[in-house]
Amino acid sequence: MGEVDYKALKKGGFMRQVQPDLFSMRLRVVGGQLRAGQVKKIAEIAEKYGAGYIHLTSRQGVEIPFVKLNEIEEIKQELAKAGLAPGACGPRVRTVTACQGNRICPSGLIDTTALAEKIDERYFGQEQHHKFKVGITGCHNNCLKAEENDLGIKGALKPAWNEENCNFCGLCEAICPSKSIKVDQESNKLSFDESACTYCGRCVKSCPGDAWSGAGGYILLFGGTFGNRILVGKNVIPVVFEENQVFKLIDRTLDFFREYGKQGERFGYCLERVGMEKLQDALGEAWR
Repeated sequence: MGEVDYKALKKGGFMRQVQPDLFSMRLRVVGGQLRAGQVKKIAEIAEKYGAGYIHLTSRQGVEIPFVKLNEIEEIKQELAKAGLAPGACGPRVRTVTACQGNRICPSGLIDTTALAEKIDERYFGQEQHHKFKVGITGCHNNCLKAEENDLGIKGALKPAWNEENCNFCGLCEAICPSKSIKVDQESNKLSFDESACTYCGRCVKSCPGDAWSGAGGYILLFGGTFGNRILVGKNVIPVVFEENQVFKLIDRTLDFFREYGKQGERFGYCLERVGMEKLQDALGEAWR
């Protein structure tokens, strides 16, 4: 066997173990979703080529440890039969993570699964100065912890009040975490301060009389990391309400990182060095 290109193997999702010539193979799992048949195939491969078990990573990934170097190509062919492929490691855009979103969860405000698939299709594996992680959470419960990602996306809902359907019960005021709704039950009056609204959608979700409705949107958070040093992603632009705006903003974010980042530097550290204001300028009017 000739010289092994370990960098190329890692780029393709095969990470060296402490044991010589053994690898832990990372699979490309988009938004945490796997078909039942794919899970069966993963189990078969783990039994046949690994040590009979799999590892679930903190980012919804699946790894099969104890894969032999000389069986890697054969394993790739087996994976392809079930529509599976190795994931990505190293300095590039990683597989997108997501909660179940509004397809499943009553609290969900956006279709996280569909968005994760589109983002993965557009950006997966693109080269960068360091790993770049994207995570999507469907609502303000933040199960996916959007602020931990280089680029986090959080579901939002812009509320609109319909006075004709309102019985002024006061539930929306009681449940509003930002205290942006005030209800006077004696005079049947309601005031809504949108400038204080966090777009959590709880007023819409909880209203018993359909007095509140809402338009789904996306809150973008930039520069988070939970690596050797913790940084919390920042929201530096208004909520966007069109999916194509999200893609424009991702395009500009990745271009910004390529231009201003340094090799081996996480995106959040780049923003600390050059300033968040420069990113805001680069994002420009893409959010409008």
